[in-house]
Amino acid sequence: MMRLALRAAAEAAGRGEVPVGAVVARDGEVISVAANEREAMNDPTAHAELLAIRRAARRLGGWRLTGCTLYATLEPCPMCAGAAHAARIDRLVYAAPDPKAGYAGTLHSIPQDPHLNHAISVRAGLLAEESAALLRQFFRVRRAQRRPTGDKRKPETQS
Repeated sequence: MMRLALRAAAEAAGRGEVPVGAVVARDGEVISVAANEREAMNDPTAHAELLAIRRAARRLGGWRLTGCTLYATLEPCPMCAGAAHAARIDRLVYAAPDPKAGYAGTLHSIPQDPHLNHAISVRAGLLAEESAALLRQFFRVRRAQRRPTGDKRKPETQS
């Protein structure tokens, strides 16, 4: 499932979208697949996880996604972690942590917040290096494209 999410992320990068992919599955069956579409839709909420959750709910005919697992190539932001909670997703599996916006364990953990009425089981780090490499390459290229003409500096690298 995570490899499918990574393929969706790679396709998004080819369209100029930040390469994040997501899959919703239940009992080994893929229910929905999505990638970021913020640029294409001019919509700040068009994150891969949110789109995958919406499509899964539409396909299953209800907003409760009990029994489903959300696979994401990047740790969900507050909005996406909240959407997973609202959809009653049972399990979240994500690849790379997000030190700037991760709300499934890094900055906070909506899925495990004891103040909320539903807890989500979380597994982090599945194919993390592949996801992180895809993100690093995308932003390396993007930074290089934004340099003024004649700038001879080597492209920045992230570790």
